[in-house]
Amino acid sequence: MALFLDIHPQNPQPRTVRQVVDALRDGALIAYPTSSGFALGCALGNAEGKERMVRIRHLDAKHDFTLVCEDFAQLGQLVQLNNAAFRAIKASTPGPYTFILPATAEVPRKLVHPKKKTVGVRLDDHPIARAIVAELGEPLLSTSLILPDQDEPFTYGWAVKDALDHEVDIVIDADEVEPRPTSVIDYTDAAPTVLRVGAGDVARFEG
Repeated sequence: MALFLDIHPQNPQPRTVRQVVDALRDGALIAYPTSSGFALGCALGNAEGKERMVRIRHLDAKHDFTLVCEDFAQLGQLVQLNNAAFRAIKASTPGPYTFILPATAEVPRKLVHPKKKTVGVRLDDHPIARAIVAELGEPLLSTSLILPDQDEPFTYGWAVKDALDHEVDIVIDADEVEPRPTSVIDYTDAAPTVLRVGAGDVARFEG
């Protein structure tokens, strides 16, 4: 059964956040709140955790996992940024965006898109997500918690526990989380391409 932890949505309790991070370092798969609904997350090198996410969501090999970063400096170590991308992304984060960018050698090969050599990165602005990655000290491998028969992510921790009680190790409850999908911006080429218009304003990324 999954451990159910109640964390304050605005002022996460440091002791409970440390409990979550200790579990992540021991190989746990967590369900946690983000600014766009619940997500699944595990430590970067947790190959089993990644496979569990694939099974839960029925993902294919083309799926771009997201690396949730603590800050822009950490993000910059994982992806290649030209000057225009640097300015636009720095001005937009943290916020409801996912950016697809060429990966650097810092990203494990198994997390990089096999053909495009890209990875998704995100600087989330939900206090709990930010507290977890700050305490972890490295990016969190993540994907939105949308089951195959759903159109939107979960919004309540209790609903996640009911559905995935034997599939994840920890479920974090933090009141209702609004299911606002991120805007997805692809920087695979020199000029950005808006792949999905979500909660983030995409005006600065459009020609």
